[in-house]
Amino acid sequence: MNLNQLHYFTALARLEHYTKAAEELGITQPSLSHAMNSLEKELGTKLFEKQGRNVVLTKYGRFFLKYVEESLQILDMGIKKTRSMTGQNEGRIELAYIYTLGSEFVPQLAGDFIRTFEEMKVTFHFTVGNTYEIIQGLKEEKYDIAFCSMLDKEPSIQFTPVGTQGLVAVVPKGHPLSEQKAVDLEQAAAYPQIYFTENSGLRPVVDKLFENAHLTPKIAYEIEEDGSMAGLVAQNFGIAIMPDIPVLKQLNVDVLDIRSPQQVRYIYMAQAKEKYQAPVVRRFADFVKRRQFV
Repeated sequence: MNLNQLHYFTALARLEHYTKAAEELGITQPSLSHAMNSLEKELGTKLFEKQGRNVVLTKYGRFFLKYVEESLQILDMGIKKTRSMTGQNEGRIELAYIYTLGSEFVPQLAGDFIRTFEEMKVTFHFTVGNTYEIIQGLKEEKYDIAFCSMLDKEPSIQFTPVGTQGLVAVVPKGHPLSEQKAVDLEQAAAYPQIYFTENSGLRPVVDKLFENAHLTPKIAYEIEEDGSMAGLVAQNFGIAIMPDIPVLKQLNVDVLDIRSPQQVRYIYMAQAKEKYQAPVVRRFADFVKRRQFV
């Protein structure tokens, strides 16, 4: 059974005449007859019966027609939606990003793209997660582009640096370190830490920061998401080494620069290598690369 047979079947069911149906379809009458005979043989039943010079659907033909029409309508809808998603000047971009980029970085970037290319009909679908989840989603083609940390041993993913975030020490108001505008990591390491979980892309960054300073953090709690981490600090569960994200200004915390060793985390645009990308996705990726973030 193939798509042509189904189109032929619906045309013949509507016109009830082999010659008229063949003319409309642009094929010969023998070709139409052969296609219908093959379809009936595959289904194991008669779909049409003669009525004078015409043909009409049998009981089973009428039953089958409902499903064929519904299937063809769904297929046609899929074709239209696929074209709209992957056209030169319109489409949908599946965009994933880590939690710290949700308040400013990604919304501003997507907004700037839409404003720059007002003539295009572009929609975004946004997904937030940790770096490991996002990279897995890229491999499974759930996402077109992602903004996250870089992971080692991911040969199928292309990482392009597109921004930086400074790491800071965050302490609750009234903390012994609050009076200082900047601290050494050694000073911060003396206090219990709210730390990133193993599946956070920031975990190896912070680990390396402590390792390079020959320090061992006192991990009190582990959490994945930055906003929740800051909330725990505000409630005096510990202090945290984390990116300087906008939400910190709204919480009952003090943000201290780290004098030594200084550290920034890079933000990367991640894309699956050797995978087809729709024109609008490629244009968005080029737009991101042209901006001077780093």
